[in-house]
Amino acid sequence: MTVSTIKARDISVSLDLTVGHIADMVVEGGGRQLRPLHRAPWVDAGETLPDDLPEGTVRLSGDFLCAPFSRSDVEEAPLHGWPANSAWDVVESAATEDGWRAVYRLRHKVMGALVDKILTLRDGHPFLYQEHVFSGGHGAISVAHHPMTAMTGGGRLAFSPKLFAATPDDPLEPDPARGRFMLAYPGRSADLGHFPAAGGGTLDLTEYRMGDRREDFLTLVEADHGGPGWTALAREAEQDLVLVLKNPSELPITMLWFSNGGRDYAPWSGRHRGVLGIEDGRTAIGHAASIADNWLTREGVATAFALGEGRSVSFRHVIGAMPLSGGGPPQEVTTKDGRMRLATGSSAWEVPFDSDFLRIGRTAAA
Repeated sequence: MTVSTIKARDISVSLDLTVGHIADMVVEGGGRQLRPLHRAPWVDAGETLPDDLPEGTVRLSGDFLCAPFSRSDVEEAPLHGWPANSAWDVVESAATEDGWRAVYRLRHKVMGALVDKILTLRDGHPFLYQEHVFSGGHGAISVAHHPMTAMTGGGRLAFSPKLFAATPDDPLEPDPARGRFMLAYPGRSADLGHFPAAGGGTLDLTEYRMGDRREDFLTLVEADHGGPGWTALAREAEQDLVLVLKNPSELPITMLWFSNGGRDYAPWSGRHRGVLGIEDGRTAIGHAASIADNWLTREGVATAFALGEGRSVSFRHVIGAMPLSGGGPPQEVTTKDGRMRLATGSSAWEVPFDSDFLRIGRTAAA
């Protein structure tokens, strides 16, 4: 594995250049080292894996760019596209006045476009600031980030305002001999605390319980609230808060992947436990579906970026972590004047944050 590591005061990030996945992220906080991102147990374990696995699954780690998200059924590529499965080169990597900035370029083109990944760390900020830029190309591309966190004792979730949550027509693991699921497929609810369950009744999407052995996938559609889109996870055993933020005009949906021992076949083998994917995107499931009329576009939600010669398309994303002892996730997250304010019903606190980074109010290109 070839790794590029960047550092600023109280934070470091390592990128696996063989596939463009974040191999590690460490935030210093409260006298502890916080590791908000997950790395699959089979990565670098030296075990024999099934021959047909995409490289992105072989090296499944942290966060990575999906382009397209899910099936590559327009231009030939592995699951989640070349950005998640092939090599990146270091273009720039250097200290700045207040941290570090690195630029990486994908060796493959995507729909004829050059793809750059820009990672920025700032001294004393518990956040990784990311931007991806597509230059040139043709047609249209769906995109999503794929950050994964993991828990040993479960956790509680909170979100920026959403219009509704919905599951696709079919579960990830429909065959009970291979795995299991708990949500209804298809299902839909505007109340995230009461989502239709497979066996009747409802489940609370804001609660991650370790006893629920499952593989579940659903999509949250952002409401029009004028602020950053965010997902906050209070990890109980880890006593920390994982935060993922986006500009909703760029990435209008958040997909949640509950992966808690719900797959019984290799390499998952029931050991992929306590994992939550928080996948902000501009996509439907599969490239062809994303660039055609689909259930999200019929709801007025964009599912792809248009590419073109002489044209540049970019979108930004933030992942962070901070200590949190004995409390639940914030119910409100606001950013202003270089600070982030997180508030619960009874308390509030602030941390340093680049409040201009997500460009809230900017309208993304279609």
